Amino acid sequence: MLIGGFGTRLRPVTYSVPKQLIPIAGQPMLYHVLDLLPSDVEEVVLATGYKADVIEAYVRAHPPRWPVRTVTEAEPLGTGGGLKNASEGLSDPFFFLNSDVIASVDLAAVARRHFAHGGIGTMTLTEVEDTRPYGVAALGENDRIVGFVEKPEPEVAPSHWINAGIAIYGRSVLDAIPAGRPVSFEREVVPGLLARGLFGFRLSGYWDDAGTPERLLRAQRLLFDAGRGGPGGLPAGSLGQGPVALLAGASARGASVGPYVTLGAGAVVEPDAHVENSVLMDGARVERGAIVTGSLLGPRSRVRAGHRVSGQVLGENAEA
Repeated sequence: MLIGGFGTRLRPVTYSVPKQLIPIAGQPMLYHVLDLLPSDVEEVVLATGYKADVIEAYVRAHPPRWPVRTVTEAEPLGTGGGLKNASEGLSDPFFFLNSDVIASVDLAAVARRHFAHGGIGTMTLTEVEDTRPYGVAALGENDRIVGFVEKPEPEVAPSHWINAGIAIYGRSVLDAIPAGRPVSFEREVVPGLLARGLFGFRLSGYWDDAGTPERLLRAQRLLFDAGRGGPGGLPAGSLGQGPVALLAGASARGASVGPYVTLGAGAVVEPDAHVENSVLMDGARVERGAIVTGSLLGPRSRVRAGHRVSGQVLGENAEA
């Protein structure tokens, strides 16, 4: 799993917390991606970069149900270079996932399709209107990918089916990745795989790339609506409506909370305040009478009494 990147679009929170550990719908983004893996996966390899020590420490303290190994790159290597750097010991085939993709996908079904067509890989695809931020697949018979274009304008895109950031590949794909330098898997590797049989798997459920504040909150709503939120519910003594995810020590007595809220460990919403469609990270505080909507509040940040915060990102220890 690729877990590098600086999370620049989620700054200032990501100056102190890697984006994969931002909690949405009650648990870090990374763990929602791990939840997609089939039970027969033998090991998870995290290709880490930025704040690798923070990620490794968190995973050690909160072990998932699979053994996890982290491989850190000394300098940014891109999507292909990061995969190559972490390739030792990978199975044949292996799942290749981006760590900020929130999706409804049956990876066992993706694996079955991969084995059925016998090609080099199977890439999950999701349909979007705006193709400009994504790699777009041109599809042929049986959803074989016959072309792949990075970030085309919608009017010239070969389709609206984009790379959904989840795939399965035969191990020999690693031979196509140059070692020792940054490599874009999408631009430099995927075009060379087409002749070897790269197939698409169209997703029909929800999908989002949680790389911006707006998409992160949208991903949280998708998870809640799919029943993948929790733990907890409305805090004791609060008003409002769920879904709400409540982590250890969070409180909102006398406040209005929800819908679509994560309250991190020790987060406090004071009486007469209101929070909706937001994430409050560990120790964040919304003081009496304040209103917070559509926002991401970093660890130990504070919204002062009576203030209104909408569509904002507050970094660690920040005030508004």
